[in-house]
Amino acid sequence: QVQLVESGGGLVQAGGSLRLSCAASARTFSTYAMGWFRRAPGKEREFAAAISRGGSSTYYADSVKGRFTISRDNAKNTVYLQMNSLKREDTAAFYCAATLRAVGLTRSSDYEYWGQGTQVTVSS
Repeated sequence: QVQLVESGGGLVQAGGSLRLSCAASARTFSTYAMGWFRRAPGKEREFAAAISRGGSSTYYADSVKGRFTISRDNAKNTVYLQMNSLKREDTAAFYCAATLRAVGLTRSSDYEYWGQGTQVTVSS
């Protein structure tokens, strides 16, 4: 079992930045690929970013590419999502997810474990 706890959400003005963190309880954190998903009000959950087990490969949704950066620190059992140039349409609950899969990583169904989410609200 893996427990995931997100933090770092909040209210930010458009154009601003936030860094989300996701702390994992897994003793073998480095065996999990990690992803960030988001759910905007009235919409389905969607993929934002993912990172491979060792951190050498990253994947991004087109909507966040160039603005968001996913990274991980396996020594701290933590994955991060640095979000810059935030837009109002980035307002959503952001969820951290973990999977033992090595490929795919862009679908909710690819992940076995999920955090409770952290809210990001971008104001104009």
